[in-house]
Amino acid sequence: MSMQTPFEQAVTEHGPTVLRVCRAALGPGPDADDAWSETFVAALRAWPDLPADTNVQAWLVRVAQRRTIDVLRARQRQPVPTDDLPQGVSSLGNPDTDHHDLWAAVAGLPERQRLALAYHYLGGLPHTETAALIGGTPAAVRRAAADGIRRLRSSYPTDHDEEG
Repeated sequence: MSMQTPFEQAVTEHGPTVLRVCRAALGPGPDADDAWSETFVAALRAWPDLPADTNVQAWLVRVAQRRTIDVLRARQRQPVPTDDLPQGVSSLGNPDTDHHDLWAAVAGLPERQRLALAYHYLGGLPHTETAALIGGTPAAVRRAAADGIRRLRSSYPTDHDEEG
């Protein structure tokens, strides 16, 4: 995909991957949806200046990674209200709204495993780039991702295996 490609096409093509990364890092819900939206707002601003040879998916995953870090930092500083019932989640404009139980299982992984899975398997980044994002060596990140996959396979119901 070159930078001559319309931005809307990049959203359509890579939006589901970015949302999976956000959900894997933050869990399902409004924080992941907000990080997804903020990723594409930031990407739209930078789109005209992006070099033509940019790997768009990898670039968007890195933008999403920065947005998820912002959300995680904000969570640590802000109290979470518990007296209000959450509003229903709209699927309008949000790809891949199914499989909430899968996202809950991913959210239950230790942070390092969750991020290694998100950036490598869902975001398509090589282990070397994933290691640069979350720290550690590529071998350690590869191991964390493998441990996360093994944990998901042992805890996620097998009736979803046929659905993908």
